[in-house]
Amino acid sequence: MKIQVLGPLSAEVNGGSIVPTAGKPRQILSLLALYPGRVMPVPMLMEEIWGTEPPPSALTTLQTYILQLRRRLGTAMGPDAPGAAKEVLATRHGGYLMQIPAESVDVHEYERMITEGRSAFESGDDNGSADCFRRALSLWRGPALVDVRVGPILEIEVMRLEESRLGTVERRIDADLRLGRHSELIAELTELTARYPQHEGLHSQAMVALYRSGRQASALDIYRRLRIRLIEELGVEPSPQVQRLHQAMLAVDPQLDVAAGPRRSSTFDLYAA
Repeated sequence: MKIQVLGPLSAEVNGGSIVPTAGKPRQILSLLALYPGRVMPVPMLMEEIWGTEPPPSALTTLQTYILQLRRRLGTAMGPDAPGAAKEVLATRHGGYLMQIPAESVDVHEYERMITEGRSAFESGDDNGSADCFRRALSLWRGPALVDVRVGPILEIEVMRLEESRLGTVERRIDADLRLGRHSELIAELTELTARYPQHEGLHSQAMVALYRSGRQASALDIYRRLRIRLIEELGVEPSPQVQRLHQAMLAVDPQLDVAAGPRRSSTFDLYAA
């Protein structure tokens, strides 16, 4: 079985899709797939589908949805595996679980690659780190579960995954900056800062990329526009780290050179202390 949640929902067995067309069974499949091998309690599944006020028939309806998923699973598994669907989509005391390897679901492969990328980054292996993060991000085919109507449980999961995706982009850019790829990053960072106009980490990276590309005035202008936006929209100044980065650029601090100074965890932390 192969399940993809980093984009439109996809679940295949022997080349055949087991994704139901109805919305609520899709929610159940999505939630079970996010936690392979873990029992998802019936109350949690019911809250995902109906919120805090499930109808009187909720338990019976949920059991019907599970049966529908098992039928699709059994059809895809074929007649040579009788009863196997009930072993894969198993009933346990108080809930249900998908008994499949974690690596069958793309999100768990993604998270494994992120862990590898972080270890490589911390050990100073910038090429290995950037490669891990790139491969992790390549698993995304669009917003997580973009074609699934999410309830309160899945909504939190989708938000977590999207935050993780942005954080992975940021870490990959940090690795690329340490490799001296500042000029190649300018176009990407221009798009990202426009999409996330209050994200100080991305703006810091854009400032560094521009500065190292000999565009000090443009780097300082990034700071100026960020500061105006934060003051006007939130009533706050940029963080002390970003302010120190700005002052370092005004002073032409040699620490800003790509080869200068010790390895640091990220560009945003360059002037954290």
